[in-house]
Amino acid sequence: MKNTSPIWSRDAAQALYDLPLMDLLFRAQTVHRENFDPNKVQTSKLLSIKTGGCAEDCAYCSQSARNGSKLSASKLIEVQRVLTEARKARDGGATRFCMGAAWREPKDRDMDALVAMVEGVREMGMETCMTLGMLDDNQVIRLRDAGLDYYNHNIDTSERYYPEVITTRTFADRIDTMNRVQEAGIKVCSGGILGMGEEVQDRVDMLVTLANMNPAPDSVPINMLMPQEDTPLADAKPIDPIDFVRVIAVARIMMPQSYVRLSAGRSDMSEELQAMCFFAGANSIFVGETLLTAENPEEDTDAILFAKLGLQSETSVEKSCLDAAE
Repeated sequence: MKNTSPIWSRDAAQALYDLPLMDLLFRAQTVHRENFDPNKVQTSKLLSIKTGGCAEDCAYCSQSARNGSKLSASKLIEVQRVLTEARKARDGGATRFCMGAAWREPKDRDMDALVAMVEGVREMGMETCMTLGMLDDNQVIRLRDAGLDYYNHNIDTSERYYPEVITTRTFADRIDTMNRVQEAGIKVCSGGILGMGEEVQDRVDMLVTLANMNPAPDSVPINMLMPQEDTPLADAKPIDPIDFVRVIAVARIMMPQSYVRLSAGRSDMSEELQAMCFFAGANSIFVGETLLTAENPEEDTDAILFAKLGLQSETSVEKSCLDAAE
């Protein structure tokens, strides 16, 4: 799918966010229907392929070695185990398999295994996504040549607020990696986390940064912070649910052709809040009981909610047809 959107000024984005909620939702749902089937939701499965011991100090993350977390570090798991999990995800209806490793960047010794994972999942007919931290040019090329469809690299928040959350890398580091990935022809998956103590201006600025990428990310995960024990944000004040819905709606309007993923935090959301997010333009979720180290609704729970709302999971065939039409 060729993903194009107009250049957004900060004032224009703020004006959207400040609209009366009913007007904002109407605009978002209108844009959503112009670009997607409003009753179809893309489903992804996320697997942690290397857990804990990360050298970064992300204040929200239980996998950081700097946060005093009791989570023990693991080695990169075996390729065949990854492929077994991918097969289960495919058979369960997921169309994209996402693999996440807790490290600052992959080492060259890990690349052969990572390439084999991508190739194996692709052979199953699933889309592939990885989140591995920062990448150099050679690593990007190897992953592209293996057939990697998406690379996840969240910007987390605004450039202004970023140093309050992470000090071991810069906002510019994130942008540089995403530019490198896009230039190689890999689709970008990038979004942020809400409820980390940021202000409204930070949420708006985050969306402006994403929407003004060229092109905008094909996939935009919007996470609600799930405070993790032993992290600096363990006692963070939750974001107001209506404010969360506003961000989903503004993201849909500003990035009309992107998949907006209702990501971490769903296990703490009511059915009503999730329904509002889908109406606001969210059309992608993670399925399975865990997201790396955080809880996620069980698949039976999602099936019940989808039945109540009349939603259906998007199939890989439908996704291919949608891409071909763009």
